[in-house]
Amino acid sequence: MAEVTIKQLADVVGVSVERLVTQMQEAGVKGKDTESTVTDEERQQLLAFLKRSHGEDAEVGEPKKITLKRKTTSTLKVGGGASRKTVNVEVRKKRTYVKREEVEETPVEEPVAAPVEASAVEQAPEPAVEAPVETPAAPAADEAPAVESKPEPVAETPERSVEKNKPSAEKPKPAAPAAAPAKPAEPAAEDPRKKRKERDNRRNERAERGESRRGKGGNNRPGQKPLRAPRHQGRNTPNQHGFERPTAAIVHEVSIPESITVAELAKKMSVKAAEVIKVMFKMGAMATINQPIDQDTATLVVEEMGHVAKPMQENAVEDALLESVAAHEGEASGRAPVVTVMGHVDHGKTSLLDYIRTTRVAAGESGGITQHIGAYHVETDNGMVTFLDTPGHAAFTAMRARGASLTDIVVLVVAADDGVMPQTEEAVQHAKAAGVPLVVAVNKIDKPEADPDRVKNELAQRDVIPEDWGGDVQFCNVSAKSGEGIDNLLESILLQAELLELTAVDDAPGQGVVVESRLDKGRGPVATLLIQNGTLKKGDIVLAGMNFGRVRAMLDENGAPLDAAGPAIPVEIQGLDGTPDAGDEFTVVSSEKKAREVALFRQGKFREVKLARQQQSKLENLFNNMQAGDVKSLNIVIKTDVRGSLEALTHSLEDLSTDEVKVNIVSGGVGGIGETDANLALASSAILIGFNVRADAQARAIVEREEMELRYYSVIYDIIDDVKSAMGGLLSPEFREEIVGTAEVRDVFKAPKIGAIAGCMVIEGTVYRNKRIRVLRDNVVIYEGELESLRRFKDTVNEVRNGMECGIGVKNYNDVKVGDQIEVYDTIEVQRTL
Repeated sequence: MAEVTIKQLADVVGVSVERLVTQMQEAGVKGKDTESTVTDEERQQLLAFLKRSHGEDAEVGEPKKITLKRKTTSTLKVGGGASRKTVNVEVRKKRTYVKREEVEETPVEEPVAAPVEASAVEQAPEPAVEAPVETPAAPAADEAPAVESKPEPVAETPERSVEKNKPSAEKPKPAAPAAAPAKPAEPAAEDPRKKRKERDNRRNERAERGESRRGKGGNNRPGQKPLRAPRHQGRNTPNQHGFERPTAAIVHEVSIPESITVAELAKKMSVKAAEVIKVMFKMGAMATINQPIDQDTATLVVEEMGHVAKPMQENAVEDALLESVAAHEGEASGRAPVVTVMGHVDHGKTSLLDYIRTTRVAAGESGGITQHIGAYHVETDNGMVTFLDTPGHAAFTAMRARGASLTDIVVLVVAADDGVMPQTEEAVQHAKAAGVPLVVAVNKIDKPEADPDRVKNELAQRDVIPEDWGGDVQFCNVSAKSGEGIDNLLESILLQAELLELTAVDDAPGQGVVVESRLDKGRGPVATLLIQNGTLKKGDIVLAGMNFGRVRAMLDENGAPLDAAGPAIPVEIQGLDGTPDAGDEFTVVSSEKKAREVALFRQGKFREVKLARQQQSKLENLFNNMQAGDVKSLNIVIKTDVRGSLEALTHSLEDLSTDEVKVNIVSGGVGGIGETDANLALASSAILIGFNVRADAQARAIVEREEMELRYYSVIYDIIDDVKSAMGGLLSPEFREEIVGTAEVRDVFKAPKIGAIAGCMVIEGTVYRNKRIRVLRDNVVIYEGELESLRRFKDTVNEVRNGMECGIGVKNYNDVKVGDQIEVYDTIEVQRTL
């Protein structure tokens, strides 16, 4: 046969080109594609491989087994009406035929007296298989000779067949010389030459003997097609359930936390949730499977169902978590110091860090002041230092206190031209309260009016004694503008860190503190963490306060991605289910289930405390409101960019409240102003304030439609000033009396219709007819009322100016005497301010 291509050969054989190429590769013919030619040697090599794969011996040339495969495709219609679908179903069948002589050559050592339960033929997976695929081991030399490879005669007895078809599960035993040998082979009755005739003869033999695939004595009728052997045939295990019902009731000891759902309680008692719901219904309490119940109710249910209840302690969940984290021990090694830069506003804290980091952070801050905690780590010649930059404005007191508690060393920045200011004193107090050593950086020494000695004197009055004065505080004169003294400051910081001997365990689960958190529109909740111990890795499950989640991404302060971060490294992570509060501790938890359990426990505890505070405030203010009347309130909805700014704003605005006007923070959150915030402000008649955030389109539509007040701010003290003005507008106006004129009585006339008429001289200001008056005698008010008439000569006038005479008639008062003074005054309304 001439050379042909792969494609032509596949058409001739009747298989796909891909399958033919795969078979040729398996046969050792490689490097062929669709258009490649196939030589005669390669075809012979492929044919020999296919024969070997079908059990044919290469030397004998006759196949010992052959495998037939069949594939049928049908369609199945599923559903009805519009949802009716047609599914293609493909059924593949595979049958393997083994030559009879392979089974008959198996030696038989012992005669079988009792009927066997299964034969070797039953192990075959398909009906057409006459013997197991596995070839038995060759007989030993001292065993009986094998039976000749000839078909059995039709007249062979059933016992003979049983002996030859002994189950292959029995292990052959070596036969002794004196043992009963196997029966010699009978002469062949016939010698079929075709496989079809041979197969038919064997089937007729089994039918006449009454045998089937189930073994001798099967219940198949003669001539009936044998049944398929069951899959469990040949196993000695009885057909019964593996679970045995306990004879006695099992009593469980159930540990019950403060709150537990019905499903979790049922799981702990090893019963179905429906049983627990049924017991609660009988006890008079209806609950669903996911409904949480308190500890007392769960205890009653457990005891009602015959188990032992073991109430857990209040903080058992958190204590167990802390114990599991503390169980990780490792070798402690040195770590970088965490340094917090504190000081008064505009004294140059951020600019000092800018020079150290060689960046420009201060230029990007609104109003040139820091309003967030910034965390950075800097590589110096002597080692790494982690810096925390805190705000200096008075509104960020809590943020500065938090920064002092996170740190190892506090760098107090004081401007040489400004001296010690209120926030400088506060920073000293925070450092002393936290027990953190101080390093003073006297900044702006490049200015002509700089006076470093004045700073030393003022700080010495507050128990901050310099080293050269016999104290323990290092003073460094620096300039953030020129860079003078920066190296000396870094050396002082690292020297102080060496004295502290700071250590941490690197190979433990990460632990630390949340520095800041915010809600990013594209990335979701983002938290800035400071790792204090252990290593935080990407993919870890983090529990931070009342929030938890898996770390999906981890970045450094420059936005570069990280896979792991060690102690004293600030990182920014994504993946939490919310924005934790700044200052919350975080820890890496082994499983998400444990993290969720602790987070839910903390949320429930926070909710209970919040409700208790609200109830307490209602009871305390109940009688005060009844006595003092309605106190006016200014409702505010605040949205900020980060959690720390929200905390500072909330405290600052609540501190503005007075006895007459109260600032009520209806809602405060992190992120942009949404439709929900606008609807809440509309319902509560509140002012919408956005600090470094903006409203979306839906919120703006509500604000424009309802003509609500929405204000954007980027500097915190602008908010405080505007809220003060708004509170002043809610104050009740103040009324003041202003004297506009005074007249002295010179004579009194009697008029029959009017009564006493006082002839007066205006000695000060102007006397008006329609304003109120007071009658004074010897500078004592004896009457207060109104004018009835004001005349000049005989004409009635509305006003009489200074130095002119007039006649005044006092309404409902006739006891006017010479020498009295008539004082005319006006009441004016004065708007109050805070």
